[in-house]
Amino acid sequence: MRHAEEVTFGGSGLDRAAELRGDIPALAALMQQESSRTVVLWRGKVLVEEGLCRLPLDHPVLTDARGAPLFLGREEGGAVFAHDLSGWEPEGAASIEGGFLDGSEQQHPACAPEQRFVELRTLLNRLSPRDAELAATARALFNWHATHGFCARCGAASDVFLAGWQRVCPACGAHHFPRTDPVVIMLVTRGNACLLGRSHGWPEGMYSCLAGFVEPGETLEAAVRREVQEEAGVKIGAVRYLASQPWPFPASLMIGCQGIAESAEIEIDPVEIEAARWVSREELADAFGGGNPGLMPARKGSIAHFLLRNWLADRLD
Repeated sequence: MRHAEEVTFGGSGLDRAAELRGDIPALAALMQQESSRTVVLWRGKVLVEEGLCRLPLDHPVLTDARGAPLFLGREEGGAVFAHDLSGWEPEGAASIEGGFLDGSEQQHPACAPEQRFVELRTLLNRLSPRDAELAATARALFNWHATHGFCARCGAASDVFLAGWQRVCPACGAHHFPRTDPVVIMLVTRGNACLLGRSHGWPEGMYSCLAGFVEPGETLEAAVRREVQEEAGVKIGAVRYLASQPWPFPASLMIGCQGIAESAEIEIDPVEIEAARWVSREELADAFGGGNPGLMPARKGSIAHFLLRNWLADRLD
């Protein structure tokens, strides 16, 4: 797709300045520069105002930061870091909307009243490409550190290295890198219809593209065919790549593909999905316009929404 990087979390062109990650004196100097800024997360949520907040490195909220900051890169205003405030305990409990999404917001007393920690998934269509890339990168990295504190080779506690982009085991010397899991997500089409499914626990009426993890030793094309066959019983022929999207919930790379269906009969695996159905262009267009109450398309900002909307607009090339 010629406009593939218009997808959320894509197309920002952030200078990640990887050459500075191991340069401790240079990083120390950047942290002293007045132009340097940090983005702040709390338990996976990002601090936002109108957009993603970039705070000076001497901001009082950082007294509650846990661990060393991560170095995300450079932008025109200077270096950008990220701090984690997950150890801070706000008043009140988070509320989960229907068990699907945390819609609560938290306000730290050291921040301005309009600055709040918000679930990133509720911001997908509100952030600029740069804000989205910074937020996604920080969220994915902090989650990796929180869940990979011990060496996978010998079990010893590992240390943060290269400004947050590696962990090194002091016991056996093993180097560990941030995990990214490849996931194929399929726009399955057959003539004037596309195949959509819904997972258990999704909001009523929500349908999206089928998706699944790529297995070891498997090509993307094979993964597309296997996942659709397993989940919906539909046979796929030709497969082509369309676009990709980093998806930091917690650490996936969504690889968008189009698969051409060679069969129409649906036989779902009820363990994998709750339902699947063929949806015509006309039905999907009505759903996007709010005129089909029985069909809620994929959430705005997701690659599934991006693929479906571009299919409707005949913009897959």
